[in-house]
Amino acid sequence: MRKREYDEDDVRVRPGKGSRPRTRIRPAHENAVPAFVVAVDRGRYTCLVESEGERGRRRKRDQAEGAVMSGRVVVAMKARELGRKGIVVGDRVALVGDVSGMTDTLARVVRVEPRASMLRRSADDTDNTDGIERPVVANADQLVIVTALADPPPRPRMIDRMLVAAFDADIEPLLCLTKSDLASPDELVSLYAPLGVPYVVVSKGGDLVEVRERLKSRISVLVGHSGVGKSTLVNALVPDANRAVSHVNAVTGRGRHTSTSAVALELPESGWIIDTPGVRSFGLAHVSVETVLAGFPDLIEGTIQCPKGCNHLSEECALDAWVAADHADQARLTSLRRLLASREGAPDDD
Repeated sequence: MRKREYDEDDVRVRPGKGSRPRTRIRPAHENAVPAFVVAVDRGRYTCLVESEGERGRRRKRDQAEGAVMSGRVVVAMKARELGRKGIVVGDRVALVGDVSGMTDTLARVVRVEPRASMLRRSADDTDNTDGIERPVVANADQLVIVTALADPPPRPRMIDRMLVAAFDADIEPLLCLTKSDLASPDELVSLYAPLGVPYVVVSKGGDLVEVRERLKSRISVLVGHSGVGKSTLVNALVPDANRAVSHVNAVTGRGRHTSTSAVALELPESGWIIDTPGVRSFGLAHVSVETVLAGFPDLIEGTIQCPKGCNHLSEECALDAWVAADHADQARLTSLRRLLASREGAPDDD
């Protein structure tokens, strides 16, 4: 065949791989079932799926009143099209596939709905590279900072760090002071009075009426270092939770990690609590100075005269003059600087 006799019919196209044009169009999954992630374990997501009847009744209620009602438990895996997008406890997702919840069935998570909030922490304060944020839970509207008044002793610097994380996530904080039968809460309460942080006091075997009222109809995440009685509190609030508990080491004064993963538990009175593993550090490298300052609106105007790039911890900071002129209370400035020092990685020598 001479060259001039070639035409398009002579071109051979290899069938199979590469013969079909690539596309980024993904299925919309309009019929995907909404679900609530209650646990995550090695790439498997335990989700709660409402029944059709319950879903219809929930639509008639105000969405702000409750989180997610009871339904069937479905185990799912993440669909490939989600890529590296992370899924955490508290996420609202969409499922396709086998959502019957029967043993040995597996659905697929095809969509993660927009999050109302995301509680994060850094591995430590020296990490400032990309990807160091550690998501804790999604869509919580209350951060319950659980701390013991004794055995182990309270660590205000750790509490400060968690408050900064709450400001960053735009989540309301609540101090839960446990073991009040061993020590008085007055000193710790007075320390946080200038911040206006609400608190509840709990004793061993004591009444939990006030705690239950604070948690009612909300999604609350419980955070605290090991040994403060967090799992004991969870078991008292949700009798069938069966969270493991342990004692505090008499030598180190620290507790042992008993909760190994976050889990969402429905409260009998309505609402949800998300129990998290005990933490021994709470890095804040991802939080900006402006985020912390936003929690002190009475001091923001005083920063106008601060030098450029002021961290509000140096002698050149204009906030000292602002407070001296009676524009704000000294206790508020002290609290701000305590939080900023925690963000900068001040040693936890409480």
